[in-house]
Amino acid sequence: MLVWSNGSSNTSYTSFFLVGFPGLRESRAFLVLPFLSLYLVIISANTLVIHTVVAQRSLHQPMYLLIALLLAVNLCAASTVVPAMLLSFSPHFNRISLPRCLVQMFCIYFLIVFDCNILLVMALDRYVAICYPLRYSEIVTGQLLAGLLGLAAARSTCIVAPVVFLASWVRFCRSDVIHHFACEHMALMKLSCGDISLNKTVGLTVRIFNRVLDMLLLGASYSRIIHAAFRISSGGARSKALNTCGSHLLVIFTVYSSTMSSSIVYRVARTASQDVHNLLSAFYLLLPCLVNPIIYGARTKEIRQHLATLFQKPQ
Repeated sequence: MLVWSNGSSNTSYTSFFLVGFPGLRESRAFLVLPFLSLYLVIISANTLVIHTVVAQRSLHQPMYLLIALLLAVNLCAASTVVPAMLLSFSPHFNRISLPRCLVQMFCIYFLIVFDCNILLVMALDRYVAICYPLRYSEIVTGQLLAGLLGLAAARSTCIVAPVVFLASWVRFCRSDVIHHFACEHMALMKLSCGDISLNKTVGLTVRIFNRVLDMLLLGASYSRIIHAAFRISSGGARSKALNTCGSHLLVIFTVYSSTMSSSIVYRVARTASQDVHNLLSAFYLLLPCLVNPIIYGARTKEIRQHLATLFQKPQ
């Protein structure tokens, strides 16, 4: 056990044990197979759609490239969470140092926020495509997309970095056991000693401000998109535009409903067991990674057609 000390009364743990689903005790080993299977399904589904977009030159358009990037972020998020989760089920491989814990915390929240920011870029792309179709190729250039994605990454970093930075200055003296499968902010803060009101305030304020701003921007964008889609004279073009927007809106609903429900229940249901909170965290972290490739693979006609040809038996 590693403990940092500065005097007899100022000690802080510098390494921890991740214990996912602590209420199951010795039965945690039985969780390895279902979560490993889920991880393999997530990898396969996301990789398949990404490969389809990259391999087909006809899909080298901003909308499909943004879908591939979104699914790549899903892959990174699942790979950040699930391996650590599987190790947390073992009493021999579940130790994690504080720096690694903070890095994992940053990666988890950065990828979640970056995921939401990509959805904002996709909304802007669809807004230009439907409201200004004749000028689409002139407006949405590779340089513009690169700039928007760079801005999205910078915004994600600015949102997450203060939370992780403040967490790095907290003393952890209550225990060296994190009753969670990952270094989530509140799970780590439960081990703190001293005043962490600033950490809680900053974390809650950043999350609420970010979510409200995102929902306002998405709501304004898609209301204009749907209004413009209904004004399209061609029935086929209108149907295609609404179907594309429907896929994006399903993904937005999945991402935001899972994160917001977990956050609300985590703060309201304080009497719920730690295993329930862990299950909610797994739900909001992994559900978008599983559902997003299914939505885009099944509802996006061009991707669906290429996937169908990929699995067709040669005549």
